[in-house]
Amino acid sequence: MAEAPSAAAPGTLAWGPLRISLDPPRLTGLGAWGSADAALPLAEVVLTGSGSEWSGGRYADSAVGARLRYCGHSSRVDGPWQVLTVELADPVTGLAVSVHFQAADGVPVVRSWVGVRNAGDSPVAVEAVGSFVVSGLAGLDALELWWAENDWLAECRWQRRPLRELLVDVNRSAHQHDPRGRFAISSQGTWSSGRYLPMGALSGASGALVWQVESSAGWLWEVGERASAAYLALLGPTDREHQWRRVLPPGAAFSSVPAAVAVGADFTGAVGELTRYRRLLRRPHPDHQRLPVIFNDYMNTLMGDPTTAKLLPLIDAAAEAGAETFVIDAGWYDDGDGWWDSVGEWRPSTLRFPDGLGAVLDRIRARGMTPGLWLEPEVVGVRSPVAAELPADAFFQRDGIRVVEHGRYHLDLRHPAAVKHLDQVVDRLVTELGIGYLKLDYNISPGPGTDVNAASAGDGLLEHNRAHLDWLASIVDRHPGLTVENCASGGLRMDYALLALLQLQSTSDQQDPLRYPPIAAGAAAAVTPEQAAVWAYPQPEMSAGEIAFTMCTALLGRIHLSGHLDRMSPEQRALVAEAVAVYKEIRAEIATGVPFWPLGLPGWTDDWIALGLHGQRADYVVVWRRFGAAADSIGLPLPDRPAAVRFPVHGGAFTQAGDGLRVTVPGAPGACLIEIER
Repeated sequence: MAEAPSAAAPGTLAWGPLRISLDPPRLTGLGAWGSADAALPLAEVVLTGSGSEWSGGRYADSAVGARLRYCGHSSRVDGPWQVLTVELADPVTGLAVSVHFQAADGVPVVRSWVGVRNAGDSPVAVEAVGSFVVSGLAGLDALELWWAENDWLAECRWQRRPLRELLVDVNRSAHQHDPRGRFAISSQGTWSSGRYLPMGALSGASGALVWQVESSAGWLWEVGERASAAYLALLGPTDREHQWRRVLPPGAAFSSVPAAVAVGADFTGAVGELTRYRRLLRRPHPDHQRLPVIFNDYMNTLMGDPTTAKLLPLIDAAAEAGAETFVIDAGWYDDGDGWWDSVGEWRPSTLRFPDGLGAVLDRIRARGMTPGLWLEPEVVGVRSPVAAELPADAFFQRDGIRVVEHGRYHLDLRHPAAVKHLDQVVDRLVTELGIGYLKLDYNISPGPGTDVNAASAGDGLLEHNRAHLDWLASIVDRHPGLTVENCASGGLRMDYALLALLQLQSTSDQQDPLRYPPIAAGAAAAVTPEQAAVWAYPQPEMSAGEIAFTMCTALLGRIHLSGHLDRMSPEQRALVAEAVAVYKEIRAEIATGVPFWPLGLPGWTDDWIALGLHGQRADYVVVWRRFGAAADSIGLPLPDRPAAVRFPVHGGAFTQAGDGLRVTVPGAPGACLIEIER
């Protein structure tokens, strides 16, 4: 039920579980954070003809934001969500601005996005729209800033620095002006997390704010100093960073990408609240409760070279280990002429599968597993027949030239021919072959976007990404039993625009088991545990300790089992099956649990790493011993409660002390999973 808009000045308005404080057109507080004396406007909008009031590259203090006037507000209920909309207007250009806040009872998280509509008589060129802005957070000396660097094979590397080290004190009182600088993190190209995760955090004595920008196109967040306090601005694509601009003729409108901010007592607490919010945000799917064990033939195993002869023994071994889904990864369409730059038709190879791919899929089903395939839908190889069959406007272009990156063209899903092509591919795989799982990969980043039917390349990319989300929703609508994994060279498109729709997220392509634990531990802050697909690839040449190590890496996420299980000894297979059985016993806890880090978020080269999960009936902690750890034990500040080593049964031990648990891992590399009663 919507509330009729009110145009009367409300004075101070408190709203939502986070107690958002508004003195329209300003946001004055976010729970315990914020200050009326340093408040910024509810919306920051940069127009080509207006710019900023304080030049320096920041997105705070836009000229339009300073001019905005309050016009009214309304509220409504949408399922579990409360939604508040505040209407503002720019008296100079006629721009109408709608600021939307969304929240759910019991979850101290607010989601925000901003709509702009040209209610004037002349076109306006928009260069940036802030999705969320809050200021007056605290003095910079009292805050620490968190962000996560991301790269292929080295995802989710969290950094933490005092904010004052990043934004130096220039003695504002001596100049009577704010600094011009900022600390900003942004995406580049079409990998939303190709350089950084689209999230960050501030922590201090008042607690912690953790945020995420929900965009698969461009995004940016910045923290700066204003009126001797910190401010935070969250944005989608911008002209300066992403070649995004949108010209709005009279009557036209644009809506920014959403962003969300969670509040907690500390970083871990705020991440826990963001985890609960993510579960509310995403589309319901049975996979989120069932958490089936997935075997994928790629990593450190077939590596894109599947054949019937290689797959059949792997299928049998995976079933015996307890896998419930078997995914045939890259190469199933390759007839031997080099598939990288010829993909696009997505038809099974007849050379690799003499009796047909269907016979292999039947074997998977006969062993009680759901069959899955790898697919890279948004690309078409330059040698593919599809490249000539589809119209030119169905591909990314710049200045009339079709964009090529690493031997591939990029489909533009705004075009109906591109959508029809992909619909036919997916429907054929699901309906004719009976596929129940798709691993959707994305291995190129072809620049800022496309300028076909767009005011800018970045605008073309944003609209393609929105069309991509619509297409993904349509295939899940048509095939509600289908499970879809999000992958982009591992974790290079790890964002909740996609993960609100898709069931799993690949966390990495990292092939070294020793280097995976910091990725798995860091990913727990970026993705809900039940969506975080983590490789476990035991091999016959590994020791028992090494097998336990790689299996433990996936036990608090989603097991992506791989490895030559068919070549293992009975003892090795039994150890793998033991890990899978333990996982099945605790996976209901993973589906509702929230992460914590007994040793703090890990560094890339740390010898000891620990990841925990607060479940409903127990806490679970995986402890890894890596590289050159000299000592065979480490103390963890955990509650003195009854505990047990769940896996491996003979591979770890602990003693209880007054200040927690001392965990012993006898060899390096080694790892164990500990269960602690709640």
